[in-house]
Amino acid sequence: MTNPLLSPSTLPFGLPPFADIEDAHYAEAVEAGLAEHLAEIQAIVDNPEPASFENTALSMEQSGRLLDRAAASFFTLVSAHATETIRELETRLSPLFSAHQDAVYLHRGLFDRFAALDTTDLDAESARLVDEYLKEFRQSGIQLDAPGQDRLKAVNADLSRLGTEFGQRVKEAMKAASLLLDDPAELAGLAPDDVASAAEAARTAGHEGKFLLTLIQPSNQPALASLANRDVRRRLYEASVGRGSTGGSLDVLELVKDMVRLRAEKAALLGFANFAELSVDQQTAPDFEAVQAMMNRLAPAAVRNADAEAEALTEIAGHPLEAWDWAYYSARVKRERYAVDEQALRPFFELDRVLNDGVFFAANALYGITFHERSDLAGYHPDVRVWEVRNSDGTELGLFLGDYFTRESKRGGAWMNSLVEQSGLLKTRPVVINNLNISKPAAGEPTLLTLDELRTTFHEFGHALHGLFSAVTYPRLAGTSVPRDFVEYPSQVNEMWIMWPEVLANYARHHATGEALPQDVVAKLDAASLWGEGFGTTEYLGAALLDLAWHVLDGSEIPADALEFEAKALAAAGVAHSLIPPRYRTGYFQHIFAGGWYAAGYYSYIWSEVLDAETVEWFKENGGLTRANGDFFRAELLSRGNSRDPLASFRAFRGRDAGLEPLLKRRGLE
Repeated sequence: MTNPLLSPSTLPFGLPPFADIEDAHYAEAVEAGLAEHLAEIQAIVDNPEPASFENTALSMEQSGRLLDRAAASFFTLVSAHATETIRELETRLSPLFSAHQDAVYLHRGLFDRFAALDTTDLDAESARLVDEYLKEFRQSGIQLDAPGQDRLKAVNADLSRLGTEFGQRVKEAMKAASLLLDDPAELAGLAPDDVASAAEAARTAGHEGKFLLTLIQPSNQPALASLANRDVRRRLYEASVGRGSTGGSLDVLELVKDMVRLRAEKAALLGFANFAELSVDQQTAPDFEAVQAMMNRLAPAAVRNADAEAEALTEIAGHPLEAWDWAYYSARVKRERYAVDEQALRPFFELDRVLNDGVFFAANALYGITFHERSDLAGYHPDVRVWEVRNSDGTELGLFLGDYFTRESKRGGAWMNSLVEQSGLLKTRPVVINNLNISKPAAGEPTLLTLDELRTTFHEFGHALHGLFSAVTYPRLAGTSVPRDFVEYPSQVNEMWIMWPEVLANYARHHATGEALPQDVVAKLDAASLWGEGFGTTEYLGAALLDLAWHVLDGSEIPADALEFEAKALAAAGVAHSLIPPRYRTGYFQHIFAGGWYAAGYYSYIWSEVLDAETVEWFKENGGLTRANGDFFRAELLSRGNSRDPLASFRAFRGRDAGLEPLLKRRGLE
């Protein structure tokens, strides 16, 4: 069969023909794409005409189409459906991508052409495109001499290899740490559908008649809030926080130390004091000191709130508290103090209804867009669903793919990625994916969401909207291709509609009876909204400050004992709490070590939340869920991508810079 990746897809919107793609096709297409892209770049460099925007920047944007097509499909599978063959291919191909990035952005001839461009008469988006290319050349090391560039290439290759290995070990460690139980009595407290899911997970893993509690990526596991058996809670907690750091073939701590050493060396080569300063130089934060100042302002108040919560939990428990007790007794506080039983709420949050009558309903009310499921279009796995998205006037906008259930071949967590980026230049429309890790129910049973899963569903769709609404000319500037500490902002904004009265009333209905979520329950949820913020903010800050602690080290400071360093770093930052582990510990901190997209940048979530909290205030001040508000937000921010400074887009929307006060109020940190 001809490799279907070697030619543009003929499916609607350029959706890859996954049903026709064999594993071997990915390697062939990637390798052909790498070679073709380098040839296209060399043609730009060899052009005898003086450098112009058209023959340099525009040609660059039009190059690499085969490579982009193959890479988008391949890395979608790496994250969402990595068979053994795909994992082997990832190990082989990832270093090639790293080397290719260096070959492009350390190409002196290509840089010289970009540096020669005069942007004076260009439109704003075209001028920004040139500036963004020049910035990436400089941040990639174009200014280094030949020995420096050679060393940088070697460092990048090693980091790519180590990051791939980290990600693969973490995925396997999460699977290996799942807790297998023989006796159904040990699951006392779990909802019946959770027990059924645990039985199904065990059956799928070859343990018929038993029960398997699978893990999610963060430290805190949902079942800890319900399991009545304290010893089972302990075992589940210890399995969670011990991932990747208990020795054996899945231990990642030596990989971490090697990566931290190499990142420190890379920062030094590029003229930065440490990797954290290099990372922040690429973001919207003005400098590393500004990030530190914000985190240091939040940490003491968060820990004070957490201590107050711990006192209340100890009182209700009647015995000294351990970390594995926190979620269980916190749920009791919500039930007894606020009359909120999160388990009892789940029948009101059925996945299909949440999607159609919640997520899509809010998007329609705000932006006028409609969703039309395309059962004729297939994803990369039978669980993947495909919707065509149309504008209010019926014109086609793009495709949205939803992949909601956990499986062994999928990494943990939740994310959005693009299969096709929007571009006016290339005449392409977006194809975006949301991935979650919800336990799949037994056949014929409904998928009932926890509050956290409900929040994640809305959150990830905010990323999808950012990709779908992109309306830029150049693919490099499209959609979510913004600085990392801005990318979470649109997704966090979309969470506001979860509890918005007319949205909640539309989707929060009992899956069996159709009964609406009672208004008194909604009021109780609102009253309980600040309970747990001490825990939530402290566990988040623990991870964010641990990330920074690893990345302010220089090459001579790499600790011999990674876990001892972790403990000291949390204590030094003021967020060491015996009952609250960081949201991610070093051994499974995939955000910063598996590929490194968030390396020295996990602070981004709360940095973006400052903008989010301001935006929620704006919507409330201006009438809330209206087309006028949605269209304005879409026009000034969601559609802009990186075609202008993202903070300029925020100012165009909000009318001023963001302040910290709405965030402090939201998290109870005033």
